[in-house]
Amino acid sequence: MKIGIMQPYFYPYIGYWQLMNMVDEYVIYDDVNYIKRGWINRNYILLNGRPHMINLHIKDASQNRLIKDTQISQTREDTEKLLNTITQGYRKAPHYEEVYCLLEKSLKYEKDNLSDYLIYQMKAVAGYLGIQTKFLLASKIDNDKSLRGEEKIIDMCKKRGADYYINPSGGKSLYKQEKFKNNGLRLGFLETDDIEYQQFGFPFVSRLSIIDVMMFNSVDDIRQLLCKYILVE
Repeated sequence: MKIGIMQPYFYPYIGYWQLMNMVDEYVIYDDVNYIKRGWINRNYILLNGRPHMINLHIKDASQNRLIKDTQISQTREDTEKLLNTITQGYRKAPHYEEVYCLLEKSLKYEKDNLSDYLIYQMKAVAGYLGIQTKFLLASKIDNDKSLRGEEKIIDMCKKRGADYYINPSGGKSLYKQEKFKNNGLRLGFLETDDIEYQQFGFPFVSRLSIIDVMMFNSVDDIRQLLCKYILVE
């Protein structure tokens, strides 16, 4: 069984969804510390041909608090401002209408818990894209919570009966093949291929939020993009 384990992020780039789509189980890593100035609560969209940052406001942001214990402080005005920015950037995009409806419902989800809020958005996008992978919360897995880093990942894999752990290529510096092999596990890294599509005729800007991908591509086309990666060991 293939498994992926990742923190929840705010409408992450397509590589996140490629990983989610290719594994059998996707564990939402909610019982690790929140990272300030990371990508858990922010991302980039396209505005006037350039990357523009969007973000969620976090209440008393602290790297000493678990993601599942972190709260957002997003007001209705904040959400409306964000939706207006999305409209400004994409109102002439070919798939604006259906994607805006999806985003509006997700962004107006009335939960103050960061993890709950992001997971709701993640499941909404996964449903839109036809991703049928099973989701689990790391905090609900009966593993050794005292472990950290690589040891914790290996323990979760074992508890779930997985034999193949797959991580984005950025994890090459974190995880070692020998360690996983000694625990009866394969270790793979997903590397997203070069992906390019039309963005109003502007020079292409890569690695933006999945919002950008959905605005400019049909679901069928995105399903093809989800398979544009290589897996290395």
